[in-house]
Amino acid sequence: MITTTGLSKSFGSHHALKGIDLSVNSGECLAILGPNGAGKTTLIRVLSTIVRPTKGNANLAGFDFSTDATQVRRQIGMISHQPLLYQNLTAYENLKFYAKMYDVPDNENRIHEVTDQAGLADRLHQQVSTLSRGMQQRFSIARALLHDPSILLLDEPETGLDQRSTIMLQNLLQKLISENHTVLMTTHNLPWCLQLAHRMVILHRGRIVCQESTEDLSLLELQNIYNKNTGEIS
Repeated sequence: MITTTGLSKSFGSHHALKGIDLSVNSGECLAILGPNGAGKTTLIRVLSTIVRPTKGNANLAGFDFSTDATQVRRQIGMISHQPLLYQNLTAYENLKFYAKMYDVPDNENRIHEVTDQAGLADRLHQQVSTLSRGMQQRFSIARALLHDPSILLLDEPETGLDQRSTIMLQNLLQKLISENHTVLMTTHNLPWCLQLAHRMVILHRGRIVCQESTEDLSLLELQNIYNKNTGEIS
């Protein structure tokens, strides 16, 4: 569902990504780990077509993102640590706006489907600014799912959430992964990596320095691998 070849991105003299080769299968969750400045967010922004790469190529759901950017955007739902919702509108008004932007058929029913999926039907008509950070983040997932994307790109979605909201978000993501969504997720949260991801990749200074299956890893083993490859204490 996702392949990248030699993907590189420079900002002036700063090389944020240096020849990233990745492959993510349909229905797989891949976690991207790494310290601040490793290139995690840049990778998400390039794959979502927000930022153009300096070199290299990517293919998402069968579409080349350099020639079929519009089709790529229709295949992906993006969730970041910012909810990307209009604060002065209700949650329903936000979802209605995005549904029209994506030409979602029968958007009224679809809005109720995704809010039911996120367990937020009773908050649908509240102004976003009155919702907790955790509730806003769950509505951002509902927004990302509106057009039924085959791929979800998550950029540290748990950042800034309290423990209760983090658990609710984790349960929702586990459900989506079990429903065969393809997920690429950046995170600093090693327990999340083990609980949600099938595989993990460690980025360091713009390069992939490690790739591992998470299937048989303990948290201690993952911490040791992380520390060895980044020189940081996780």
